[in-house]
Amino acid sequence: MTDHDPIPLSRAMWRGFLGKCPNCGKGHLFGRFLKVADHCEVCGQEFFHHRADDFPAYLVIIIVGHLVVPMVLAVEAAYAPPYWLHFLIWTPLIVGMSLGLLQPVKGAVIGIQWQVGMHGFEASKLKRMKLAAAPARTFGAGAGSNVPFRAAGGRRPSTA
Repeated sequence: MTDHDPIPLSRAMWRGFLGKCPNCGKGHLFGRFLKVADHCEVCGQEFFHHRADDFPAYLVIIIVGHLVVPMVLAVEAAYAPPYWLHFLIWTPLIVGMSLGLLQPVKGAVIGIQWQVGMHGFEASKLKRMKLAAAPARTFGAGAGSNVPFRAAGGRRPSTA
């Protein structure tokens, strides 16, 4: 895979889920727990214009609910514990799972926005599409001749 191959949606989402830049996969997506960095410190991709808003929280509610509700029902059906015990068991689990999933889900949503070109990521998507569509060129004879490269302005890459 070269630097200019398109990044599939699943990879962009996975990189975001891991808290990494969806573009390069190396830089940090978050500066703090839920505060998205202004840009990637490795590749320079800008993140300040993302619009994840409340969508990650809605997804976390759905995920945690689908995981916890069957467990609550199974425990209730099997043991019928008092309500105070339900509270002691499920409240820490729900809070822990929600806090643990919120940042990764927000990262995945930002990865989707980046890959699809939503909101402020349109310019980045157009730039990636131009680079991917640029024909591979070769440069003159000598060391490394006929090695394809995607030229930025037709310049020969440095050999040093």
